[in-house]
Amino acid sequence: MAETQTTAPSVIPKTAPQAEIGVIGGSGFYSFLDDVTEITVDTPYGAPSDSLFLGEVAGRRVAFLPRHGRKHHLPPHRINYRANLWALRSVGVRQVLGPCAVGGLRPEFGPGTLLVPDQIVDRTKARAQTYFDGEPLPDGGPRPNVVHLTFADPYCPQGRLAALKAARGRDWEPVDGGTLVVIEGPRFSTRAESRWHAAQGWSVVGMTGHPEAVLARELELCYTSLTLVTDLDAGTEAGDGVSHEEVMRVFASNVDRLRDVLFDAVAALPDPAERDCVCARAHEGRDLGIELP
Repeated sequence: MAETQTTAPSVIPKTAPQAEIGVIGGSGFYSFLDDVTEITVDTPYGAPSDSLFLGEVAGRRVAFLPRHGRKHHLPPHRINYRANLWALRSVGVRQVLGPCAVGGLRPEFGPGTLLVPDQIVDRTKARAQTYFDGEPLPDGGPRPNVVHLTFADPYCPQGRLAALKAARGRDWEPVDGGTLVVIEGPRFSTRAESRWHAAQGWSVVGMTGHPEAVLARELELCYTSLTLVTDLDAGTEAGDGVSHEEVMRVFASNVDRLRDVLFDAVAALPDPAERDCVCARAHEGRDLGIELP
């Protein structure tokens, strides 16, 4: 593994875009790259989880953002999701890959399963999940209009195809489609909650996929989730239930091949200028009251 060389963090100037694709995940996805530039980005919504780390993958400029911070100090409910997505768009990102660890809600979705969801259910409680709430921006900027966004299909169809193709190319047959239910956390589900989630026909449960997906759509970004099952959720397995240590162990044992799939997906994504999906035209030219970065 090559040693990563980073520059001293610098505040990004308002110049040409520096990346086209964003990856929201841990440092394991970029730490082995030979040339990584670390930059800090200011947003109207405050600071993102960490600096952005810019590098090149498959000839494409990618901005990596550690979702929980590089030291994993941010629990899911304290992540500044609005700042994270805004920061990525501000450096030119138009397509986002969002890998995350999840629990399986069906016995066949055991540890090591890669599922590329096509639906999401929000069961969070206290997260800011829109840019268009009619309130002045937190930094005192203009007041956005109230916008009601179509969100029937929450993930980018082109991004999903790229992720599925990348996984199959690495001999890791993915589950094509399914529902990710997102809970507030940071605790795991009770057995009753887990069994209820499974009874609804949902596939996997996690803590970070929402509001990332909807905020990306509001910024007209393509967003694709790749969920790695690290455990069977409490209502599916016997014993004491899932533990944080178990989740981290299984994720660490799969991070190398997940990184390979992510990087192959980066290569397979369409040119941003050629995006032809609902994500790219989410607002259809309506007046938003604020200017997107």
